[in-house]
Amino acid sequence: MDSEKEVRELAGKIAEYDRAKQLSRSTKASLDDLSALIAEGQLKALPVIVKTDVQGSLDAIKSSLEKLRNEEVKVNIVHEGVGSITESDVALAGAGEKIVILGFNVKPNSSVKQKAKELGVDIRTYSIIYALLDDVRLMLGGMMSPIISEEVMGTAEVRETFAVAKIGTIAGCKVNDGVITRGSMAKVLRNGEEVYVGRIASLKRFSDDVREVKSGYECGIVMDGFNDIQAGDIVEVYKNVEEQASL
Repeated sequence: MDSEKEVRELAGKIAEYDRAKQLSRSTKASLDDLSALIAEGQLKALPVIVKTDVQGSLDAIKSSLEKLRNEEVKVNIVHEGVGSITESDVALAGAGEKIVILGFNVKPNSSVKQKAKELGVDIRTYSIIYALLDDVRLMLGGMMSPIISEEVMGTAEVRETFAVAKIGTIAGCKVNDGVITRGSMAKVLRNGEEVYVGRIASLKRFSDDVREVKSGYECGIVMDGFNDIQAGDIVEVYKNVEEQASL
């Protein structure tokens, strides 16, 4: 080596590399355990590395992240530290499955960015704590089971019924609201109580098969596998709407 300074720099790089390998090995074991729990459906965890400018910021962010949890998801802080985002952090994130690096008031330099690109590591930096927490909430929400709700698309009242050989019971209806569509999911309601849930197998206007019938028009409905439909019943057509859950 040409100088003592170069020797010290090389020694520092070797020490940093050794630390990264050590952290990578220990973290890989814990991530394997975590992955097993996730596979069993017991837990969904968002693994993160947190780097901040000062200890006070780190303590505040850690405390807030630990509160972002429910019975389905949580944040798993794999590693934390004060100072710049380094290649060691990227190497550690690259050792696990989708570990996100969260930086507060710190940024990666160009070589760290390049390493992250090579390993496919997601680095996110912030200058406002609430922005960091909101982003983590969104990530956790994306891991949660979606919220499924029903949206009523149309209703029809059964006026009379006809038994037809090889077809079943045809319900002569008038559409009261919205649109009745062939193939849609529908409920049959009797005195406000649900007596059947299934698909509309056939939809007719007079003798013609049609795809849909709008409000104000009459139609003939055959429910798939249900012949006990009666005059006075309400056919309620609906669809399932899926929304992303939030924390």
